[in-house]
Amino acid sequence: MLKEMLVVVALSVIATTSAFASDEARAAAREVIELKDGSTVYIFKDGKMAMEDKYGRATRMKKETVMEAKDGRKIIMHGDEVMRLDSLLRHGNGS
Repeated sequence: MLKEMLVVVALSVIATTSAFASDEARAAAREVIELKDGSTVYIFKDGKMAMEDKYGRATRMKKETVMEAKDGRKIIMHGDEVMRLDSLLRHGNGS
């Protein structure tokens, strides 16, 4: 019983920490777009973009790659701000 409670608490802490990281990245972005594959694209105020995979990690995306949003819109990748997004995601995790 105690082990089960500790696992639940640990998972809650991890989920909360991830939410803070995502909030920080979302605040820095002009627009956040959810993609059909579970990834998220962040468009920053300067027009450059970054991608977060479905596991919450900043990931590389080739320039001019066409992506499809959940709502069916097509988005073309401009700029690859993977380090910028990685920094925002890690900052919220206390790293």
